Amino acid sequence: MRSAIYPGSFDPVTLGHWDLIQRAAKLVDRLVVAVLHNPAKTPAFTVDERVAMLKELTAPLPNVEITTFHGLLVDFAKAQNAQFIVRGVRAFSDFEYEFQMALMNRKLAPELETVFLMPKEKYSAVSSRLVREIGTMGGNLSELVPEALRERVARRLAK
Repeated sequence: MRSAIYPGSFDPVTLGHWDLIQRAAKLVDRLVVAVLHNPAKTPAFTVDERVAMLKELTAPLPNVEITTFHGLLVDFAKAQNAQFIVRGVRAFSDFEYEFQMALMNRKLAPELETVFLMPKEKYSAVSSRLVREIGTMGGNLSELVPEALRERVARRLAK
């Protein structure tokens, strides 16, 4: 069974994330979308809220599981019996960071492969950070956040 981990903060889930989840799910038998619990950050949404949003969104995809993790990604991937780590790359700046992470992950766990996916062009500028900024200022999130989550995200960010 081909199994992959797609890790991230997903704070909040964007159309770019959703695009990658759908495409990655077609490449493997099992895709684990893993929400990073990072106590050093102050997120807009709790880990439980992000998990709930992802579960709602991915319900039609039978081979997608949603969970959380903390600690080293490679340790989590091994515990999940994954062979692949899926990472999104929007721009050269993303690639540089992700390339370094992939090399370090390879050093720590040579049996894991990192697979880079580029989002559709229309999502290449979408990031959770920008969604939070735009939402905080009451901006239109229709091109940034999946429709099923849009109102919930807009309400939270407008507070």
